[in-house]
Amino acid sequence: MTERLHARYAAAAPMTPGWKIVCVSLCVTLAACDRTPWFAPPEQRPSLGRFPNHAARVVEMEGRDADRRIVRDILPLTDAAWRWTGQRPALKIRVRADENLKYTIDFTVPQITFKDTGPVSVAFTVNDRLLERVRYTEPGFKHFEKAVPPDWLPVDAYAIVGAEIDKLWTDPGSGRKYGFIITRMGLMQ
Repeated sequence: MTERLHARYAAAAPMTPGWKIVCVSLCVTLAACDRTPWFAPPEQRPSLGRFPNHAARVVEMEGRDADRRIVRDILPLTDAAWRWTGQRPALKIRVRADENLKYTIDFTVPQITFKDTGPVSVAFTVNDRLLERVRYTEPGFKHFEKAVPPDWLPVDAYAIVGAEIDKLWTDPGSGRKYGFIITRMGLMQ
């Protein structure tokens, strides 16, 4: 029966090589007409990466150039968007102008470390000058942001932004010492 149907349809609409080319061309033309994507585009948000017109920048720890910016005490990237720190993490940030710049950092004091260390104090520094010291009495995500005096920042040079935690946590399995988990740090307008 299948052979009879196949023979019947083949006789009704013979496909010559010219028709095949026309059909394929028509399909390609119709497919090219719609410019609407068939997938949802990603949410658009401003990048915290390089801004040519901004005075400085914030370094994301998962960013491609984060390793080039590290001065000390920030461990290599794992599979996550964050990194462990040692006691005195620091980054070098190119300063293009010294007006209205703020030190900013997003970090976490993990529950696993907090249960052993208890409350911790973190000193935030710019070019080895103390901007502020904050005591954290609860674990979890933290955000710190504060204006930097303009005379602390050299224009068209690198500034060193850093932090220093007063107590380190020792991993009982490896014996390695850790500070906190850092997500991003830098200078912004």
